[in-house]
Amino acid sequence: MYLIAIAWIYVALMMAVAEATHANGSVLGALVTFFLYGVGPLSLVMYLLGSPVRRRARQAAEAEADAALAAAAANPAAPAPSPPDQAAPEPVSATEGPKPVG
Repeated sequence: MYLIAIAWIYVALMMAVAEATHANGSVLGALVTFFLYGVGPLSLVMYLLGSPVRRRARQAAEAEADAALAAAAANPAAPAPSPPDQAAPEPVSATEGPKPVG
């Protein structure tokens, strides 16, 4: 998959170089050629080809979260696991004041 992407970018780059060095060409035309024939379509194709991988990763994360909740429900004495995207708050000691923001 990456070999085709590299070849696609190479061809678009060569088209842009030909546009820039032609007697009637311009650098602006070369940039438009490179982005509209190379970067734009390639990013769309790579995004579409990556969707099955993203779907499998999302399903695996959901299955792991469901398994953790089922394990917590089966063993109520154990503390419930915190979600992975939330960090535990830092304790503030009595001698320290609030930390400055920024």
